[in-house]
Amino acid sequence: MTDTTTTTVEQLLARSHALGADPRFTNYAGGNTSAKGTGTDPVTGRDVDLLWVKGSGGDLGTLTEQGLAVLRLDRVRALRDVYPGVEREDEMVAAFEFCLHGKGGAAPSIDTAMHALVDAAHVDHLHPDAGIAIACAADGEELTRRVYGEKVVWVPWRRPGFQLGLDIAAIHEQHPDAVGCVLGGHGITSWGDTSEEAEANSRWIIETAEAHIAENSTAEPFGPVLDGYAALPEAERRAKAAALAPVVRGLASHDAPQVGHFTDSDVVLDFLAREQHPRLAALGTSCPDHFLRTKVRPLVVDLPASAGVEEVTARLHELHQAYRADYRAYYERHATADSPAMRGADPLIVLVPGVGMFSFGKDGQTARVAGEFYVNAINVMRGAEGLSSYAPIEESEKFRIEYWALEEAKLARLPKPRPLATRIALVTGAASGIGKAIATRLAAEGACVVVADLDLAKAQAAAEEIAGATGAKVAADVAVGVAADVSDPGAVRAAIDEAVLAFGGLDLVVNNAGLSISKPLLETTEKDWDLQHDVMAKGSFLVSQAAAKVLIAQGMGGDVVYIASKNSVFAGPNNIAYSAVKADQAHQVRLLAAELGQYGVKVNGVNPDGVVRGSGIFAGGWGAQRAKTYGVPEEELGKYYAQRTLLKREVLPEHVANAVFVLTAGELSHTTGLHVPVDAGVAAAFLR
Repeated sequence: MTDTTTTTVEQLLARSHALGADPRFTNYAGGNTSAKGTGTDPVTGRDVDLLWVKGSGGDLGTLTEQGLAVLRLDRVRALRDVYPGVEREDEMVAAFEFCLHGKGGAAPSIDTAMHALVDAAHVDHLHPDAGIAIACAADGEELTRRVYGEKVVWVPWRRPGFQLGLDIAAIHEQHPDAVGCVLGGHGITSWGDTSEEAEANSRWIIETAEAHIAENSTAEPFGPVLDGYAALPEAERRAKAAALAPVVRGLASHDAPQVGHFTDSDVVLDFLAREQHPRLAALGTSCPDHFLRTKVRPLVVDLPASAGVEEVTARLHELHQAYRADYRAYYERHATADSPAMRGADPLIVLVPGVGMFSFGKDGQTARVAGEFYVNAINVMRGAEGLSSYAPIEESEKFRIEYWALEEAKLARLPKPRPLATRIALVTGAASGIGKAIATRLAAEGACVVVADLDLAKAQAAAEEIAGATGAKVAADVAVGVAADVSDPGAVRAAIDEAVLAFGGLDLVVNNAGLSISKPLLETTEKDWDLQHDVMAKGSFLVSQAAAKVLIAQGMGGDVVYIASKNSVFAGPNNIAYSAVKADQAHQVRLLAAELGQYGVKVNGVNPDGVVRGSGIFAGGWGAQRAKTYGVPEEELGKYYAQRTLLKREVLPEHVANAVFVLTAGELSHTTGLHVPVDAGVAAAFLR
């Protein structure tokens, strides 16, 4: 790579990061940037004109060189000579593959033509809320002239593609004093001779739109506050959200399981409190980036904030049926013989006045981003209504985007989901030892994980570490830490509420929290007995009870796993309280399997033995007590346990995690009431 090439790419990445870091300028994975420069042809050794452009699916804020598509500029521009017309413009995307320069890099996006054909060294295409507000106003063309004069040119709505690139290239050529365009129903495009100039022009277009809206908007673009629709007080609001979340997730997962996210920001709550929110929500979102992630319109609960949970729940079921019927009708109105099959009729955005917004997706990030995009849509509506009126693109055009063959191909290229994708797990005692190993494995297999522990700081640190190991850019998309004293009913309910607000619901609960005090009968105090029974017997009961309410409300089945012990069946010395409570847990498995099976909930147990290394229980004094009982040095306790097994192998936390994964990953879909020994073979603990 020559110095010129290095400088061009470095400037492009710096500009992309600066623009992508500001949510006012563009949304996650939205927009694209490009730069033109000179590289070296590896065959001839001669200079060649190149285009570096953000590839398909990338994010400006975190863009790397590997996320750029690199194309021969002469070859892309030569495509004008073979362009078959707008009816066949999708064919040009495949042609981009024959214009690539070198190996590696990202796949070219649909917007590549825009960047290549515009005769400017640097081009930005962004989706700022203020810019889209003008683009989606009923008189957007006149507003563009009023706001920008001749410096920014209006482009009527056209689906992204080769023809839009030709249109913008013509505007750049015909308006030499212009610095960019407003794309009707879509966003903005700007350019410059240098990277600095392109960024400055992008910022100017956006900031000028923001200033114009601020100075000229009506006082209440969404109308006055509706009586009874104002936001509930925070504690009441979040309690109601937690009660509704499993119901909403179950409805949103009718066609395919979804992960949820809850937002009660001021933007959302104010929108839902206002008179015009039903009309505007029904119009749907406009920018393609918005409705691809939110569907064309949300499901809106048409009840005031004062409505009780039971009333809202009943209404949600009615509205869900109506939504599914409306969506199917939308599909059938516009589908043609070659349209992709309908992908699902459930809402991705559910709005509850006084409470907030539930958003859904295939994982935590997708669910969160869907909510962010609807907030963008609210901002767009506010700006457009404040200046004029909100006028999104036609429904038929939305369908052409949503069921675009290119979009379908993009979805088909996505990697196969991991075994626990879309599943939400809560693991107690998960800040260390066996619990942390379980949470780590579940997250690695695609689950969203709630790390519950008595120590909140340790739970949060463990969640950060677990999410980091998966490569998550936002830790809370994968794992969150919550405080949970499992012996306290109020603390358990609070932990479950936090879990459902973080990810929408629950699918998989692991009762792992525990401790042990090893003493003979005559030395075991009532306090010893009560403490262990409170944490493990009562604690497991409380967690299972609270979780079962969520699982039943969701109607999606689920798993409850108890980390019991070999001691639940094996009678060892000096261990009366611990072994008795483990037997209690083991029978809870059988009892709950019998009771919860009607709801599709499987309940199983794991019986580990002698997990010394990495175990919080053993490190907390249990190891020293058991070593004394067996007459071996504490540092050799793991070896001692291994030698008394049939396989002569030491059991580690990861081995327990493996068993939990096997029980919950789907292969044992017809197994409930089972205890899986993870003890390397202890004959005295064989189940009979």
